[in-house]
Amino acid sequence: MTLNPSTACAQQIVTSLVAAGVRHIVLAPGSRSAPLAYALAAADEAGWCQVHVSVDERSAAFIALGLSRQGPAAVVTTSGTAVANLHPAVLEAGHGHLPLVLVTADRPHQLRGVGANQTTDQVKIFGSAMRQAWEIPAGPEAASMAGQIVHRAVIAATGRRSRHPGPVHLNVGFADPLTPDELWRPGSPPHPGAPVAGTRPAPPTELRRGPATVVVAGDGAAPPGPAGDAIREGVQRWGWPVLAEPSSGLRGSNWAVPAGHVLVRNRQLAESIERVVVLGRPTLQRSIAGLLARTDIPVLVVSQWADWTDVAGNAAQICDDVTVPGEPTPSEQQWWHRWQRAARAAQQVLAAPADPSTPAGHSTPADHSTPAEPNEADRLTGPAVARELLSAPGEVMLGSSMAARHADLAGPVGAELAAVVHANRGLAGIDGTIATATGLALRGRPMRVLVGDLTFQHDATSLIRGTLEEEVDLQVVVLDDHGGSIFAMLEHGQEKYRGVFDRYFRTPQSLDMAAMARAAGAQYQQVRTVGELRAQLAQPVRGRSVVRIELADDGGASRLAAQVTSAVESVVAQELQHGG
Repeated sequence: MTLNPSTACAQQIVTSLVAAGVRHIVLAPGSRSAPLAYALAAADEAGWCQVHVSVDERSAAFIALGLSRQGPAAVVTTSGTAVANLHPAVLEAGHGHLPLVLVTADRPHQLRGVGANQTTDQVKIFGSAMRQAWEIPAGPEAASMAGQIVHRAVIAATGRRSRHPGPVHLNVGFADPLTPDELWRPGSPPHPGAPVAGTRPAPPTELRRGPATVVVAGDGAAPPGPAGDAIREGVQRWGWPVLAEPSSGLRGSNWAVPAGHVLVRNRQLAESIERVVVLGRPTLQRSIAGLLARTDIPVLVVSQWADWTDVAGNAAQICDDVTVPGEPTPSEQQWWHRWQRAARAAQQVLAAPADPSTPAGHSTPADHSTPAEPNEADRLTGPAVARELLSAPGEVMLGSSMAARHADLAGPVGAELAAVVHANRGLAGIDGTIATATGLALRGRPMRVLVGDLTFQHDATSLIRGTLEEEVDLQVVVLDDHGGSIFAMLEHGQEKYRGVFDRYFRTPQSLDMAAMARAAGAQYQQVRTVGELRAQLAQPVRGRSVVRIELADDGGASRLAAQVTSAVESVVAQELQHGG
């Protein structure tokens, strides 16, 4: 039987996506994309791939973004404003090197520019954010060309040839009829497309032993998988202090130091650094940016991608990989011990125990009467919550504002780090955090998400689940500090700006989180003490839930950072006094 052109094209696109290795596809339903919806329904029924349906295109794109962290994933939309709603996730994928495939339905060419409904210029709508973009026009010949284009698109998204993975766009014209004459019944899954050889990295650059070196590990420095394992093993052999961001994949190293960005503020420690090796993309802390901007020491950048991070433009060398011969020298061992002493001082402040007399209790539902105020030792702060979450086994997604910074300040290092940490640090926006975590959870791994109240409000609708869709195990822990407390830690928080600060920067909101959670079909609890939080974290994540923790001001980050700074200053001063 001859298929109508739109049906034939859609079936070829879906077949080619599966053949190229795409196993998860998120669909935001619409009329113009109907041929793809019918093809996806058949492919899902046949076990070729898993299809996830989301009615919000913005959420759908971020769900696909989360799925793409473990391999190429696709998002499918209809035409018009639906396509524009993909843009935030596209930007995050572009800067985060994530293989996101966009398939957008469009009207036939002859209906563009003549006032046809839901029609705009979708061709290259995402501009330079895309690795590549293709247009598949409506018509009988579309199916014959779609297979090759999809194959090339997925290769481009994964960066196999370019070493520059990221989003790609397939804009597909569909003409009436948009429904199939008969429902498709796929057979066996398609064979993989033609193998495409990848580019080979350059041989490792050998770094000599001797200089007092620190490793700065930014987001994605050692991603999950074999490539990341090799980096982790190499860093273990180097024996140099590691200043690791929470989502670097290197915070569990034996050489990682707690609150590294605070330690490097110490003038004596910083001035003793003779070389810096940069892995991943550091984005969190100004003190680290200041270290990487120094011109008196060599900064070596190691990057697996075609692009690399060198904001100050003073990198001495860009390497695909590095190797360090032999064991740490006596001077390097002495260098490590110096950092270790400072790290122990920081750790004593960060790990100050809660009042042992406070028993672990149960979380307090929002509609119960308010219990007595917790004692000071058991009161939760933002850093304390981050430390508890990252000390518990499982996977955690961090919001981009204070949540990530609380984790960077107080999160455990070495063997104490039990969680696998994720974050959207490509553009470090607050949009789509819950949706991204949903995508990660859809691969069968329970997820916790740590966000502030504004990040929660920005993406709360991503908690909504279609009644016919798969339930996910997702717990959203909200640090409610009553607005954008991160601005209080920047210049805007100075006393002279107080008159405009609250309304124009902090922007406190009046969202009823309990009502929002219940409206989305999620459970809700309020946690007020360390004991209650630990009891919560001891339970497995089941279904969707929201846990609210109310904080004051910046959640304690400023006070804790000052305490760590003071403790490190004291230790380093004693060391200098005794000639250590």
